[in-house]
Amino acid sequence: MLSGGVGRVEKGVELYVAGYAPHILLSNSKESSSTTGDMYQTAIALGIPRHVIFTENEAQSTYQNAEYSLSIMKKQSYKSAIVVSSDFHMRRVKLLFDRIYKKSDIELSYVGSASGYNAKSWWSNRKSRVTTLNEYIKIIGNAFGYNGSEAKSTLNQINSWFD
Repeated sequence: MLSGGVGRVEKGVELYVAGYAPHILLSNSKESSSTTGDMYQTAIALGIPRHVIFTENEAQSTYQNAEYSLSIMKKQSYKSAIVVSSDFHMRRVKLLFDRIYKKSDIELSYVGSASGYNAKSWWSNRKSRVTTLNEYIKIIGNAFGYNGSEAKSTLNQINSWFD
């Protein structure tokens, strides 16, 4: 599960409880995810046993989520994984994860958690317009090698042009 959005941990827990995965990997697990607390605390509060949870706390971007998760998955000898993020984020997640996992022999599936974002009417409110613009700017930036804090700084500068 990737950090950065409400509902992601809940979706991952739902998949775990349904038997789709024997373990959970929380990327950037210290990030707040709900009123319960950070991602790890939320997973525990939702009934996930501590011994099935893996965490990493270094990722500062989706690109790093993929990199650091891959390292853990290789150490655990995993052959497949379900990547969970917000629905609006999945296009970029898939692009980055597919690129980083390309030679890993780990098969990925993708599941988006509901965020309230409606792609069919993305222009209808400010939040949806900003979400759409941010995702496309990030896709373009990632294609040109911008990732992590440098990319976030550039995105903030671009967003300031529209305020």
